[in-house]
Amino acid sequence: MSNATFDKWRSKYGGMDTSMMKRLKELEDENRRLEKMYAEERVKSELRQKALERKW
Repeated sequence: MSNATFDKWRSKYGGMDTSMMKRLKELEDENRRLEKMYAEERVKSELRQKALERKW
């Protein structure tokens, strides 16, 4: 492991116990999932809007 990698890890997780690190990972995973879901819904919404504009 390089010093830069270790320093980055330490700045992110320093002072946390294992339960806090686990919770942080869970929240990061959930955030990624929600961001993906939002992006998919946004695309669907834009497609619906374009379809409605062409219809009239």
